[in-house]
Order: sequence, then C-alpha cells, then structure tokens
Amino acid sequence: MRDHDAEEPVVRPFMLTGGRTQPLHDGLRIETQLYAAPAALSAPLRFEARRIVELCQRPMSVADLSSALRAPLGVVRVIVADLMTQGLLQAGEMPGELTTALIERIRDRVRAL
Repeated sequence: MRDHDAEEPVVRPFMLTGGRTQPLHDGLRIETQLYAAPAALSAPLRFEARRIVELCQRPMSVADLSSALRAPLGVVRVIVADLMTQGLLQAGEMPGELTTALIERIRDRVRAL
C-alpha cells in the first residue's frame, strides 16, 4: 500500500464552494481575524462551515483556518465570506478587546509624557 492510498479521501475544492472561486466579501486578507458568537454553533451548517464556526470561537486568521482545515486559501475565503453574509462570522477585533489603534494611541501618549 502506498502512502497516498492511506490518506483521507480527496474532495475537489470546487465541490466545497459550489463552483465559486470569488468570495462574496472583498477585502478578506490572510491575516484578517475572524470570530463567531457561541450562538453560531447552533446554526444548521455542514462540514467545513461547521468546523470554521467551531474554530472561530476564539479569534483565528483566515490563514490559520486554511491550515487547520487543510484546504486551499481561496476555498476558505469563499466559505468564510458565505458565513459572514449569513451573520455567523465577524471580522475584526473581538468585542471588549483592545484594538491596535487604541494600543498605538496609548503608546504615543505614554511617549509624550
């Protein structure tokens, strides 16, 4: 038996996205931080979409999702965009966390002292 015979079955990327290659949301960069509300776990999702919502219970980048799912970045971007359109996933800072802009303002004011 060869090594590739023991691997998981291969699903073609276009099957995961319904043949789409472009995400519905532009501007999803590989470092974009995504998070899902715990309530999103109760949504009727399938396969990769369900796994993304599970992984995004803590902030996770698009690149990290791609790696965790072992799926091409373009495929993950399309699925993430669909989840964002459904309101199940959000991009940006988690509510209650310090934003980069706020940290930079604090740093600048401390320097000014």
